[in-house]
Amino acid sequence: MSVASSQQQVFLRLIQALRPHWHQDRALPALIQRRLSRERSFGSRDRRLYRELIYTTLRYLPWIEPWLDRDPARAVKRAAWLAAETRDTRAYRVETCGDWPGLPSLAARAAFLEADAADLLPGWFRAQCPAAGTPRELEALLARAPLWLRLQTADEAGVAREFADRGWRTQPAPALPSAWRVLDDADVTQTAAYADGRIEVQDLGSQLVLASTAIHAGDRWLDACAGAGGKTLQLSERVGPAGLVEAHDIRPAALDELLVRAERAGRDNIRITTQPAAGRYAGVLVDAPCSGSGTWRRSPHLKWTTTPATVAEHARQQLALLARFAPCVQPGGHLVYATCSLCPDENEGVLAKFLADHPGFAPRPPVQAFGFEPGPAGLTLLPARHDTDGFFVATLRRR
Repeated sequence: MSVASSQQQVFLRLIQALRPHWHQDRALPALIQRRLSRERSFGSRDRRLYRELIYTTLRYLPWIEPWLDRDPARAVKRAAWLAAETRDTRAYRVETCGDWPGLPSLAARAAFLEADAADLLPGWFRAQCPAAGTPRELEALLARAPLWLRLQTADEAGVAREFADRGWRTQPAPALPSAWRVLDDADVTQTAAYADGRIEVQDLGSQLVLASTAIHAGDRWLDACAGAGGKTLQLSERVGPAGLVEAHDIRPAALDELLVRAERAGRDNIRITTQPAAGRYAGVLVDAPCSGSGTWRRSPHLKWTTTPATVAEHARQQLALLARFAPCVQPGGHLVYATCSLCPDENEGVLAKFLADHPGFAPRPPVQAFGFEPGPAGLTLLPARHDTDGFFVATLRRR
């Protein structure tokens, strides 16, 4: 048996084991990681190969899953053909699907497979967000997520030299020059720049959320759903040494990670708070937990585990969070609402209900729109324009 034939059998075994979970388990990535980690015969390249094939299967599930019963070998070939070509997949793809043509677009791939590209998004979501089903946006939602960095240093040249020494290419984002895209497969966590806190891994779309609103040096801000602190660190940079960011979250482990990242970056203007005070902050960020439809390019399993009921439950929680933290905004201050969802029910719908109940707040236009058209209530950042995850952000001013 050839190496590729053996790899095909291993891959088929892995996806058959995962199959009972991929329509119901929102924690599927952790299960995938455990499955790959416990295979003692795997080296790091094996794990990268199978991870790419598994995530490709999840991205293109309606094009692959039916063949698992009908013709497993054809399912394996489809997954290989649809997978990205990397140094870890190249030899496997040549052996597995080298007789199939390389096609440049999703429409061409759909035609070759006699498949419907619309099937790659759940029907309920296509009705919620028609823009995501356009060819350009659908192509972006199915692509591998790029690696974006946020520079936390004035020493850009030093970071660039270290990356060049490792043979890694980078490209500043036209929309936000302090964001760099890494063009090569790279583990940036092994660099001195990362260890010294000069860079952080953060999707460009996530960085644009805060770049769309006015944040002034010396301000006091509350990051009400801080998590591990990606936006907390970005806020701390924007308010500067004279400002302060208080971080709040119900998950102690996430806040522990935030403090590690803050120490690594040398930020001493971040504090943890368990009791945010009323009327204390120039700005409050509610980066609310959501269904995550904007992150489907990096978390494709969420396409098949998210339902309208999931969206409705998140919308209820999001409205409650806005109502809880709105009193923390000082008069004249800003309440910033953000999600990584593209579902209007979680975005404009939540804001409409909040504003109806809180006439003391009014929408403000973004200070930058990055080529998107702002709506009456907020700004939707679709993935294709800047090769990002999808986000929604709205800024409300307290009268």
